[in-house]
Amino acid sequence: MILYCSCAIIINNILKEEEGFIMSQRSSFSSKIGFVLAAAGSAVGLGNIWRFPYLAAQYGGGTFLLVYLILAVTFGFTLMIAEIAIGRKTGLSAIGAFRKLDSRFGFLGILAAIIPIIIFPYYSVIGGWVIKYFAVFISGNGAKAATDTYFNEFISSTAEPIGWFFLFIAFTAVVVLLGVQKGIETVSKFMMPVLVLLSVGIALYGLTVDGAMEGLIYYLKPSFENFSIKTVLAAMGQLFYSMSLAMGIMVTYGSYMKKDNNLESSVRQIEIFDTGIAFLAGLMIIPGVFAFSGGTAESLNQGPGLMFVTLPKVFDSMPMGDVIGTLFFLLVFFAALTSAISLMETIVSILRDKFHWKRKFTCGVVTIIALLMGLPSSLGFGMWSHIKFIGLSILDTFDFISNSVLMPILAFFTCIFVGFVIKPKTIADEVKIGNTQFKGERLFSVMIKWIAPVCLIAILVSSILNALGIIVL
Repeated sequence: MILYCSCAIIINNILKEEEGFIMSQRSSFSSKIGFVLAAAGSAVGLGNIWRFPYLAAQYGGGTFLLVYLILAVTFGFTLMIAEIAIGRKTGLSAIGAFRKLDSRFGFLGILAAIIPIIIFPYYSVIGGWVIKYFAVFISGNGAKAATDTYFNEFISSTAEPIGWFFLFIAFTAVVVLLGVQKGIETVSKFMMPVLVLLSVGIALYGLTVDGAMEGLIYYLKPSFENFSIKTVLAAMGQLFYSMSLAMGIMVTYGSYMKKDNNLESSVRQIEIFDTGIAFLAGLMIIPGVFAFSGGTAESLNQGPGLMFVTLPKVFDSMPMGDVIGTLFFLLVFFAALTSAISLMETIVSILRDKFHWKRKFTCGVVTIIALLMGLPSSLGFGMWSHIKFIGLSILDTFDFISNSVLMPILAFFTCIFVGFVIKPKTIADEVKIGNTQFKGERLFSVMIKWIAPVCLIAILVSSILNALGIIVL
């Protein structure tokens, strides 16, 4: 924790320096489609393919799906519009953008900088697991991964998980090193369409397995017997993770967006990509759980291990299982990489804006920091597994601090900042620059001022109390 406190002190000192590059000096996406695919690539990640399905399975299938869809087009739309507009209006990364609009809210830049610094290292550890499983299946050893103990034996070892983690960091660093147009935009233009095609293909194939239709009904049909406050809070929390909200990413990407791009339609398209991939991920995984595990309460409540433990068994039972497994984990790797790229780019952009460093040097610094900070998360399942915080492993602790505490806090104060300080009209005027009208302006204004802040407080309080074991909703 000393390392994270040091990061906060360094970032605070950065704020005292001159503002970063002016807007004309920044890189930019070459086209609207480049921006949409890059931002969608940021939003589409492990949150969609790894996290969304196990939450949907755990919280009632169709009930969770319905709640999530409603929140995505209201709550998610509001926060994404606000963050991208702030970035485009100021032409700065998160740490400078809030301060430029109102110096009193410069602390939001600190929070927005700390969050990706915390998330990127442990996220890359999980990304390393994905590469490992891809390597297992492409080498024709999928049957080994289908055994009950394979996953736990792998993550509890020392050297191998660290090696795959380092490789994932290396992939990410190379793309970010190439910059906005040559790196991020080019890779996203290729990865996103491939990711969609793979998702559709695997989902359709999975539905042909005996017993899968029962899982399809569970996934698509809402049952209000399964509805609870916890379902709503879980869906809200998933929005942050899934849509890359409240971590400075969309502010950073917005700063690269050209003024003549239609901001509102871009956000709608990003939401369609993001929600569509999450939906397809559930379609791939949940029917398979019913087909091969009977859809029991135990199988539906496996949590984070659902993808790594259950799906290899599914693939092992399929004809050409190694091929299907290879394609699936290639898909997950693409999703994880695009989100990791956005996390790293956000950190790189913050440091470049404030220190005026060269991109190559900045990428090197961020890579070294991420490698050092990610080691505890990897070792936390092995030689450091005895280290717990409120009953959580090291990786889960970082996930809790970032997703359940800091992100709701940042989103809450962003709503207050937009709703009552700079006013919704400031954002609306920015949105209208690329278009003569803002169709969702009324919804945006009501959500950002009144509804979203209340929801965010509920998420924060509930998450903390549940973590401390004070209440269980």
